[in-house]
Order: sequence, then C-alpha cells, then structure tokens
Amino acid sequence: MVVQFIDDHRDRFGVEPICRVLTEYGVKIAPSGYYAFKTRPDSARTTRDAELIAEIERVFFDRNLGRGISGARKIWRLLRREGIQVARCTVERLMRQQGLRGVRRGRKFVPTRPDETAIRPPDHVQRRFRANRPNELWVVDFTYVPTWSGMAFTAFVTDVYSRRTVGWRTMSRMPTDLPLDALEMALWVRDRAGEDVTGVIQHSDAGSQYTALRYSDRLAEVGAVASIGTVGDSYDCEHNRCAV
Repeated sequence: MVVQFIDDHRDRFGVEPICRVLTEYGVKIAPSGYYAFKTRPDSARTTRDAELIAEIERVFFDRNLGRGISGARKIWRLLRREGIQVARCTVERLMRQQGLRGVRRGRKFVPTRPDETAIRPPDHVQRRFRANRPNELWVVDFTYVPTWSGMAFTAFVTDVYSRRTVGWRTMSRMPTDLPLDALEMALWVRDRAGEDVTGVIQHSDAGSQYTALRYSDRLAEVGAVASIGTVGDSYDCEHNRCAV
C-alpha cells in the first residue's frame, strides 16, 4: 500500500520528499527501500498467481464457460478440464482477491464492503437530500444486475438538484476504477458545459471503492467535498422519494 502511494504521487512530489514525510508521520520507509522493492524480482508464487489469475478470469468471463456467474468450485473444475492443475483453495483465494464471485439462487450479492482501516470523511448530508442549485450536492452509488453474459455493475453520479445522472460507467467487475470512471465522466460533462464544481458535496456510502485513496485524491483535486454515510445508504432514501 505504501509503495502504491509513492507510485501515485512520485511524479508530483518526488520519491525522497514523500519518504521523508511518511517517516516523520511514523511510516518508516527509506528511498533505498522503495527502489529495492521496485527492482526486486517477483517470487515464484507471485508469478504463478499472475498466470492463474489470467486463466481464471478468462474462464470466468467466457460466455460458454463461466459466463460471469460461476463460483470457485465450477471454475476449478473447468480449469482442470483444460489440463490446468491448481488447488481448489487457490482458485477460491484468487477469485476472492480479484472480486470474482459466483451467483447463487436466493443469495443476495453484497457489492458494498467497507474498508474499516480507511479514513472516512464526515457525513455532511445527514439524509437531507436537498439542493438549491446544480452542483451543490451529488450522490454516488453503484448497482448490479445478472445478465446472460455475466454480472454487470454500474456506477453513477446524480445531481440532486435536477435528478440528472451526470456520470455513469458499466463494467463486468467491481474495482475502484468503476466509480472513479463515473466520477470522471461527471466532471467532464460539467466542464464541457462550463460549470464550476468547486465545493460540490459528493455523498456516498462507506464502501471501500469510495474511501480508496485514488478516489479521495481526485475529489480533492477538483475541490469537491467528500461526504460519507453508512454502508448502503448514500442514495436509497432519495431514490425512493424520486420514485414516488
């Protein structure tokens, strides 16, 4: 995580200053340690995991094989059928790592998972989903729907004032890039219209996608104010009002 943080900001601040500041705040890392980590060759397990992940994702998303809905047991059997020898527990571990989950009848899929270690901004909305002008309050969330080709995830950004969806993104998986891409679209739409979004409150639930460092940094770059509610409540209340 520390190395990724340095990678994300090294072009702006430089490796040495970042390491110095991190060390001052109790995260001890020397520039030499960072460079040593970057040049260290991958372990045999890391290399094998990368190869297996590629095969697992290929089988999982194949319309004729996993179809985006198969669980670890079936993916394991499909891999063995193709002559790829791997332990079932390894398939389970790597699928969990990649966020790949099978669909079970009667089982509710849980897309929002909080990161208990992440720093959460305060809740500036307190379920008062009202705005007096455009770009005063945006609510963001994402949902999912099973399809014949697999699970589809859609993230969206809605301006509370107009109820307009100003940004959205659909993918076959649920990484941080999903809501981040939706945010980028919203920023592009508003910028193209010549509208300033500085100070807009962007309210979400406490899912790990919205508390991720890259997402928080992007909000800060454009002068947006992050607001975090509890898991699963960023938009459901307002959505129900709109449907009435």
